[in-house]
Amino acid sequence: MLRMVFCSLCMVLFLPLSTPAAPAITCHCFTDRSYDPSRPTLADPYFLATTQNSFFAALFTADKKMIVMKKQSGSSAEDLWIAYWVASRTGSTGESLLAARGKKGSWKEVITPLGLSAQPLGERFAAEVAGGASSARLAQEIVDEVLVRHRLLGAQELATLRKEWASNQEVIITTLIAVRTRRPPIEIYRDVKKRTKSWGMLLSEANIQPAGIQSEFASLLKASSR
Repeated sequence: MLRMVFCSLCMVLFLPLSTPAAPAITCHCFTDRSYDPSRPTLADPYFLATTQNSFFAALFTADKKMIVMKKQSGSSAEDLWIAYWVASRTGSTGESLLAARGKKGSWKEVITPLGLSAQPLGERFAAEVAGGASSARLAQEIVDEVLVRHRLLGAQELATLRKEWASNQEVIITTLIAVRTRRPPIEIYRDVKKRTKSWGMLLSEANIQPAGIQSEFASLLKASSR
């Protein structure tokens, strides 16, 4: 009941003043944020969201609170990945690219006029842009590119996870746990899918605290750049 009231309040606070064309609001009102062995999956949605947000913040040196606020005000996780990825390769800002996306209606129309070469964006990402791919597809290419480029996940390990329909959130949290525990990523992912373990349980077993995830990713990214 408390969660329903809180989420309703969240929706009201961020309700657009106009128009059916406004982006959908995403309420990140997680009331369960710690692992409870008696209810092991209860906080998993929070762990998935905060791990992705932490990775994003570490990669782009962004404020995690800003990321959450943008999602609450209607920006999708996929569009945030694209905007900040392209901004990191240009003189643009994530905010300006998100605004352009809202006006032009597709990322192809936003990115193509920038005249960027495929190399800084990633060959597969550039090809997907040229083909008019969806935001979901483009964001997946960015996450995959970053994890492999920074040697956090092997290309074959990643391909195996994607073949089993692992989402961006699931791939990112799996990578973090695999790096810490040195377990094969696919074993970690299957533990959750088979319901033998939860994300909260795996984080707890790996001694990973949510508050430290961003700094852990920052250290991993820094080490991979040496």
